Amino acid sequence: MDDLAARLRALPSLTGTAPVHGLDALPQDPVALFVRWLDQAVAAGVPEPHAMTLATVDADGVPDARTLLLKGVDARGWAFAGPVSSRKGSQLRARPAAALAFWWPGVLRAVRVRGVVVEASRHESGADLAARSAAARADVPRGDWQLWRVVAARVEFWQGSADRRHIRIVYEPVDGTWRHTVL
Repeated sequence: MDDLAARLRALPSLTGTAPVHGLDALPQDPVALFVRWLDQAVAAGVPEPHAMTLATVDADGVPDARTLLLKGVDARGWAFAGPVSSRKGSQLRARPAAALAFWWPGVLRAVRVRGVVVEASRHESGADLAARSAAARADVPRGDWQLWRVVAARVEFWQGSADRRHIRIVYEPVDGTWRHTVL
């Protein structure tokens, strides 16, 4: 084990190139900053920048996490989808709250989103399923597909730095509007 610890410590980290962040021009809305950062990750060639970790909690209060693809983001929240009959579906029915984590190593950036989870309409869920390939739809029973949204209560943007002087920008709703703090 000591050998593994030494090997892990020797691996390079924070090897990407951070874009200029322009902290003086932060938008009031975290969705606007998220879309800007996502676009910059795409432009930098970050593989699968729409991949995210979704964390939920099971009936015993034990965290559970898996990787999914972001389906969209707007004022209603960060959207993802899957079978209602899945483990995540049953966990979200029992405890409709979740956290999302995005990691874009090529640009030394991460975004964390946490909040309540709401179900999208049957129409939106059906449209999302219809947009999938025939192969991806083949094993989905009728009525078993759901589009969910995380309605953010906190969004944290993390800009890494090789000198470890990382920047965090935290957005939280206060009295019906978003407030951000740079840490």
